[in-house]
Amino acid sequence: MDAVRLDIWLWAARFFKTRSVAKHAVETGKVDAGGQRAKSSRAVRVGDILAITRGDEIYEVEVRGVSDQRGPAPVAQALYLESEASRQKRDAALALRRAERTGYQAPHSKPDKRARRLIRALGDIDAM
Repeated sequence: MDAVRLDIWLWAARFFKTRSVAKHAVETGKVDAGGQRAKSSRAVRVGDILAITRGDEIYEVEVRGVSDQRGPAPVAQALYLESEASRQKRDAALALRRAERTGYQAPHSKPDKRARRLIRALGDIDAM
């Protein structure tokens, strides 16, 4: 196999859970191939450079293999090589999100009747 569709490759490389989700991501501009916005039917070949946005994470990968079948995770990870700069950016962004979240503590229980009324009242103030 020399080339495969982009949406199938993204699914086989386990970037997205289903092929339809991969196709939607490509159509909404979350995947760039060679610095340009790609179509889901674009052929992916070994050596192509892809930028994949998934949530808050951005992966910059080089295609090392092509497959149209979804296999186990180690096989899927062999299909691409992520650049070191991309990995460092993702790690830095993850550390920043964790640092922002350190002061937050989830409530131990649901709000009672009085607290719900206060929350509703605050919501009404913001609407004005």
